[in-house]
Amino acid sequence: MSALGFTATGAAQAAIQAHVPALVAEKTASRIAAKDDTLWGPEAQAEASKRLGWVDLAETSHPLVEPILDLRRELQADGIDRIVLAGMGGSSLAPEVITATADVELVVLDSTDPEMVGNALTDRLATTALVVSSKSGSTVETDSQRRVFSQAFEDAGIDAASRIIVVTDPGSPMDKASRKAGYRAVFNANPDVGGRYSALTAFGLVPSGLAGVDIATLLDEAEEAAEFLADDDEDNLGLALGAALAGTTPLRNKIVFVDEGSGIVGFADWAEQLIAESTGKHGTGLLPVVVEPGAEETVHQADDVLLVHLVSDDEDPVIATQGHHVYVSGSLGSQMLLWEYATVVAGKLLGIDPFDQPDVEAAKIAARGLLDATPEPETAQLVDGDIELRATEGLLEGAAGVTDAVANLLGALPADGYLSIQAYLDRIGHADLATLREDLSVASNRPTTFGWGPRFLHSTGQFHKGGPRIGVYLQITADSDTDISIPDRPFTFGELISAQATGDAQVLADNGRPVLRLHLGSRDEGIRQLRAAISALPGIHQ
Repeated sequence: MSALGFTATGAAQAAIQAHVPALVAEKTASRIAAKDDTLWGPEAQAEASKRLGWVDLAETSHPLVEPILDLRRELQADGIDRIVLAGMGGSSLAPEVITATADVELVVLDSTDPEMVGNALTDRLATTALVVSSKSGSTVETDSQRRVFSQAFEDAGIDAASRIIVVTDPGSPMDKASRKAGYRAVFNANPDVGGRYSALTAFGLVPSGLAGVDIATLLDEAEEAAEFLADDDEDNLGLALGAALAGTTPLRNKIVFVDEGSGIVGFADWAEQLIAESTGKHGTGLLPVVVEPGAEETVHQADDVLLVHLVSDDEDPVIATQGHHVYVSGSLGSQMLLWEYATVVAGKLLGIDPFDQPDVEAAKIAARGLLDATPEPETAQLVDGDIELRATEGLLEGAAGVTDAVANLLGALPADGYLSIQAYLDRIGHADLATLREDLSVASNRPTTFGWGPRFLHSTGQFHKGGPRIGVYLQITADSDTDISIPDRPFTFGELISAQATGDAQVLADNGRPVLRLHLGSRDEGIRQLRAAISALPGIHQ
């Protein structure tokens, strides 16, 4: 795949016709390519001035390729054939898509769930290298993962420093500490690139290249796209896609992604963070909703939904004759740059700064506060079998159990609302839990997202708190049969993920968002009971 393909219909096409001529007249594309930080207004200029390094990464990242491949050959010579990536959000989502699309193994550890951490620790440790990725160098999840892997290496008689590779911004606390510790390699990323725009920096390239991806070709694909994405031309697909996303009237702010044979594995999950965290603020924004082919959102398109079809460029897509649709195809490298251009164009049309994330920090502060305070365990407001229920005011009124409580939560949905499911469990070991999304989208008759905690906190979490107040939130947590201590930290992984879940629920509640929290006493039994309770909702037939 190489060239980009793009088709729009309905309100999306009308938005393109309405906005692209003005965007061209303002020289929007060439100003982005020239890193013009005035494009999003004076209030955004300070942040934009240090966040536009992504526009020429296809060219400036090429010097990274050979050092990464040299290190890969060194690791292979040492018998190391398993790469684990400790990273969150922008540090993990791009490498996950890049390696999955190339069909090479990369273990992405973007969780604090003790079962998921434990499984990553115990599998083939003798032939494992750990890539620790953090822009700031202070991310609590990533630091905790580094600490526990370092201890595991040493306990196994392996020199931990020889197995740890670090990716961080130059001069960050992790940069200095890693060089002092003598880690195997330290790669500095471009500091003028925000995390969600960092796919083509060292954050995307180092773990992907070490795992076996042809990263030079990835950059070549992006470089080819860069040539025409910078053109002030009405055929510029970056302008067209940005206008389709953010220029509809009224704004169709639920962007439903469905992959129909694009050949890019998990691309929508990467785009989800890029769009939600970039646009979800000041009471507006675009909410990506990642669904399966044939999902309820695609069969019955709501008035506030734009359907994005990720399709193959090997064949022409079947274009819907009704509704509002966008069809996009192309290689991975070219699409990454396309969607980055489109997202900052969308930010301009929405009148927001696409480079800040003012509400992400709130959940982190709340979690840290809980860890520091070591509060008493919360008392359940209602117990149904193996599930403890807690909720914001009114959601448990008249509820006899889980089914009633979920029905009450769905009843709190506004006509233009969405349901967010947030599961703080092992996303590998309990991957099938995500199938609840389809059931609840049918029951709610509204767009429904599914996010794994805590990774979604670095993604859609910004939209939940900073976007329009139209969401309701179903949080699922669980006890674990095992827990893992974190060296030189006063809390365990179990305590950390519990604080992250509780902290986020607290911030959502403080912002007036309806939150239903379901805590499973036993994972397997709790999931079984949860499925049964949801299947009993009106409209669900199994």
